[in-house]
Amino acid sequence: MFQSFDSHADPAQGPARLAALRARLAAEGLAGFLVPRADVHQGEYVAARDERLQWLTGFTGSAGFCIVLPGVAGVFIDGRYRTQVKGQVDLAHFTPVPWPEEQPGPWIVGHLAAGVVGFDPWLHSADEIARIEAALEGSDVRLRAGANMVDAIWPDQPPPPMGRAFAHPDALAGETSAAKRARLAEGLRAAGQAAAVITLPDSLCWLLNIRGADVPRNPVLHGFAVLRDDGRVTLFAEAAKFDAETRAHLGEQVTLRPVEAFVPALRTLTGPVRVDRATAPLAVSLELEDAGIAVVWGDDPCRLPKACKTEAEIAGMRTAHLRDGAAMVEFLCWLDRQPEGSLTEISVVRALEGFRRATNALHDISFDTISGSGPNGAIMHYRVTEESNRAVGRDELLLVDSGAQYLDGTTDITRTMAIGDPGPEARLQYTRVLQGLIAISRARWPRGLAGRDLDPLARFALWVAGQDFDHGTGHGVGAFLSVHEGPQRLSRISEVPLRPGMILSNEPGYYREGAFGIRLENLIVVEEAEKIGDGRDQLAFETLTFVPFDRRLVLVGELSGAERRWLNAYHAAVLEKLAGRLSPAALDWCREACAEM
Repeated sequence: MFQSFDSHADPAQGPARLAALRARLAAEGLAGFLVPRADVHQGEYVAARDERLQWLTGFTGSAGFCIVLPGVAGVFIDGRYRTQVKGQVDLAHFTPVPWPEEQPGPWIVGHLAAGVVGFDPWLHSADEIARIEAALEGSDVRLRAGANMVDAIWPDQPPPPMGRAFAHPDALAGETSAAKRARLAEGLRAAGQAAAVITLPDSLCWLLNIRGADVPRNPVLHGFAVLRDDGRVTLFAEAAKFDAETRAHLGEQVTLRPVEAFVPALRTLTGPVRVDRATAPLAVSLELEDAGIAVVWGDDPCRLPKACKTEAEIAGMRTAHLRDGAAMVEFLCWLDRQPEGSLTEISVVRALEGFRRATNALHDISFDTISGSGPNGAIMHYRVTEESNRAVGRDELLLVDSGAQYLDGTTDITRTMAIGDPGPEARLQYTRVLQGLIAISRARWPRGLAGRDLDPLARFALWVAGQDFDHGTGHGVGAFLSVHEGPQRLSRISEVPLRPGMILSNEPGYYREGAFGIRLENLIVVEEAEKIGDGRDQLAFETLTFVPFDRRLVLVGELSGAERRWLNAYHAAVLEKLAGRLSPAALDWCREACAEM
């Protein structure tokens, strides 16, 4: 299997490691240290070598950080992880801190009268450090860039990943690497910039039409790149990751050099050099400035073009989602036929991966499947282990959030199912969450609006009931790349205007700690809206995911006429698109699941 069920969290190790870190800090004259989840590429998903936050605290979430001070060690977590963190860290030694409600700068000032707090400049962006330093102004606390203090006490830190790089076909990308490089180089010349530094793994993979295997579940390569204003690229990555075929695919205008050559090469560039202060490590700009090279802050030139998928990428995603949708229906059919009391959370994960493997097209899963029954469904990013594995009980909800990596696309889907009769309250909350998903799916909006403008649509049915969910409505998704992709989001903090070709998740939810969780998720792509009314320029969403919702959980009387029509039309489309891909048993199940309501 791709997924394992080993426990990565070990709260018992935390106190000793925290004590060792504090001793090391004292020896270095530091009063504290910042321990982020990020790696040198500022990616959300990190290799085992870079799991410093998990190693120190036991917390396994994909976002967060720890600030270690003499009297307190705060673990900063957002709304997705506030239940999870309490079971993964030693609460006698680590203090969960709600973030972003509490920001690191003011928190440090509130817990440290004076002293120097260290940080590794390769693990923090310039933006991040600037915000903290601004909050420290007027206090007797300051930050100091330096060596990584966690690495200094981690005796068996894993080696860097050495996954194989491979070519991504131009036919699936929809544009050659040469064309991409020429297009972006033209933008650099127009801005008067000689080069741009690229540090995000999915950006360099997109730019060069390559993929890798350095991070679990996401087909990306670890490395750095410098794009020059004539379209030439220097790629800094381990040569052993590239076979002759992949090197030839890079072409003559791409030079491969070792990672150790990156910093010396930075110091020889001719400016101005574009650096993304929100995604590049602070160390990059520090090295350039120290060498007297002009730094221009600007967006990673790959991020927005990468987010706006080509027609070929969208076509690939459509195909991948139909393949994956059929596997999901086979799984749901199987699930409904299992004897009462025979299922566990792990057996559910294994079965689902088996149906995806049966497509003979599965490259990997796109993240570890979340299989949460009953109260575990309320842990938003729950990862089942042998220790936490729970029997799926009768008369409760089962939340399954999963996805796949296929060569032609990346999928991410969540369905919440009834096991027996979970009761009227569960059905009411399920219906409200479904109403939020339908509202986003039906949305039309004027060109120029951002994710924050649409996010309230997903919450309205919950808001009027005095409820909400503590995560964004949707994240960007790559095309056979990272399942979480920026800069596009459906979130109250997203100011990036939505553009045609952007793919996002649509995943409202509702969570009652200790009882149940509900989340429903489809992937959607921004498209030009058909002109109606007075012909205004508008955008809309095309749905990519086609898998039935659990009709047993829908209170039809709570739906408006338009919501009911959308649901019936969606289910009719599911049946039409998947019928030829299903086994006879799954087809019979799908007909019943998609019956008109």
